[in-house]
Amino acid sequence: MKILLNDGMDDEGLEVFKKAGIESDTKKKDIGELIRDIGNFDGLVVRSATKVTREVIETGARGKLIIIGRAGVGYDNVDVEAASENGIIVKYAPHGNTNATAEHALGLMLAISRNIPQSHYSLVNGIWRKKIFEGNELSRKTLGIIGCGRVGQRLSQLVIGFDMDVIGYDPIQKPDTRIKYMGSIDDVLKNADYVSIHANGKNRVIGERELCFMKRSAYLITTSRGGNVDELALYNALLNGQIAGAGLDVYSDEPKEGQEFLSNLRVLPNVVMTSHLGASTEEAQRKTSKEMAESIVACLHGDYVNAVNLEETVKGERELTYPIFIQNKDVPGAFQNISKVLADYGINVREIPSRRFKNTDGYVSTTYLVHEQPGPHVLKALEALPIVKRARAPVV
Repeated sequence: MKILLNDGMDDEGLEVFKKAGIESDTKKKDIGELIRDIGNFDGLVVRSATKVTREVIETGARGKLIIIGRAGVGYDNVDVEAASENGIIVKYAPHGNTNATAEHALGLMLAISRNIPQSHYSLVNGIWRKKIFEGNELSRKTLGIIGCGRVGQRLSQLVIGFDMDVIGYDPIQKPDTRIKYMGSIDDVLKNADYVSIHANGKNRVIGERELCFMKRSAYLITTSRGGNVDELALYNALLNGQIAGAGLDVYSDEPKEGQEFLSNLRVLPNVVMTSHLGASTEEAQRKTSKEMAESIVACLHGDYVNAVNLEETVKGERELTYPIFIQNKDVPGAFQNISKVLADYGINVREIPSRRFKNTDGYVSTTYLVHEQPGPHVLKALEALPIVKRARAPVV
């Protein structure tokens, strides 16, 4: 198996592939070269730089490509719909940069509250200013988190030392966190002194309407996706003193490395901006590379954890299935013969996990997950097979 790592990979990830006997190629390819060569690879792993377009995917599908990995949380740069249409698995690595992104959000909160970058800029230009940079403390304030997943939960832990109250909104509530869930995003905006966005996806979360709910003393922090915030509405709110300030790490239009960054937000004194640095730490790169490589290797053994366009388990598909537990000989053709019996009775097989019994030579436990409840006659027909010792189907 051969993997193209088009945006590079840390040594820990490369070592995972090496141990698994997988050949890796780290030579960067531009879009033309990628389209030309992708069919020669079984897998493609990218970060945020490479755009995996429909043309790339369709070309790869005509060749050897079977899996695409996005080393990071978001996968906006991968055409997931095209991948699904062409039978290509898309996986991502969501855990490696959790702490890095949460720390960066906290850093933006501190920077904008205490005017740290503004004071630094004044000093490096030879001007001592103090009075105009008087700031605000985080202590005993309320942090509002929109999107209470991995990063949001980690941020809620990081601010414990500041004695902050934490409220939040997420459609999927996790009761084992220190976040007090609110009924709506509006409720978070009305009550928070700091609003940090960690939404899943690139849909707009904060626009002109939402900014009107925020306190005039409140700060907006975003380290998720540029599309989550209406930047024109934010510009007007900051310009008019509708909110106190903002700390931004992501933008609707992000240029390539070294190119000019165009944004009207640059001229405002009450905004702190960084260049999408949330996951840019040595630790995050290392952890994400290892996680991505391990996820790719696991997929070769039927593990769909962190798959974007497939459910991790049959249960996740939310279709009714029934188990048949079979003790059968571990010989060639066993599954074929068992499946034929089920097919003869019009029973559709959904999944066939099978494992060898410990200290029992030649037999395995095979669980057939099927879409119809099998009756006693089906079990009798299965046990009539020479390779089957026992077949049972609990009524569920």
